[in-house]
Amino acid sequence: MNDAKTTKTKIEELHKKACEEGRDFYIDPETGYQVMTALYHRKRGHCCESACRHCPYGFKKQD
Repeated sequence: MNDAKTTKTKIEELHKKACEEGRDFYIDPETGYQVMTALYHRKRGHCCESACRHCPYGFKKQD
């Protein structure tokens, strides 16, 4: 498995676990930054249009 796929899989696992535990954030394994979960976004109740990694509203930035 290549590094990009391994990282994506790890992020998906971290996000799923954080949501199952009711947490609003998890730590990105590569950067150490906090990442907002989809759970957090839904609790906030609206899209900020910043193309967040786990946006439950489907927003994608235009190139």
